[in-house]
Amino acid sequence: MPFTTKTDFEARAATRLAAADAVFDTPLRTDYDLNPSWPAPEQPVIRRAAVLVGLIDRVDDFGVLLTLRPETMASHAGQVAFPGGRIEPGETALQAALREAHEEVGVTPETVRILGQGDTYLTGTGFAVAPFVGILPADFVPVPHVREVADVFETPLSFLMDSANHERHEREFRGALRAYYAMPHNGRYIWGATAGMIKALYDRLYGA
Repeated sequence: MPFTTKTDFEARAATRLAAADAVFDTPLRTDYDLNPSWPAPEQPVIRRAAVLVGLIDRVDDFGVLLTLRPETMASHAGQVAFPGGRIEPGETALQAALREAHEEVGVTPETVRILGQGDTYLTGTGFAVAPFVGILPADFVPVPHVREVADVFETPLSFLMDSANHERHEREFRGALRAYYAMPHNGRYIWGATAGMIKALYDRLYGA
């Protein structure tokens, strides 16, 4: 079942997402979901992180706030990502997501209406990521960090919350084919952990 209306999406989020800043749980979804034969690391959670799935209020839809990481970044260079990063000592996962969103794209934390927390996601690079879904005001104007963000763009939530657009792609990695989710849209290639978190959010809100 795909996205229908903003009101329906918010109602589903209210009942199916965890309370904002719930206890950082064991990852429920991972980069290994489509690759069960791949051995996961014995100690996979190296670093804890959090991201903001920012929804910009549009007339009949939400625009999902996404960034393009510069090619110079140490990890996930050149990939599409949600604003976010590591959880620093002394801060909660939600605080980290909002801080990073402010630093990377100029989100004012006080203007974000948090709907809830999605499933923690384990990346193949050892990050356990807590995603927070929140609504941004319609007049939000991104201010990208010059070193951490190459571009900022929106993708319609109605497109991402439609399983028909969740493609299964493969590429060779370390001598073997690795499968991953991809959601190409309007010249943007959304894939890997970001697409995996989107798929997990869809399953949480629209799955049986």
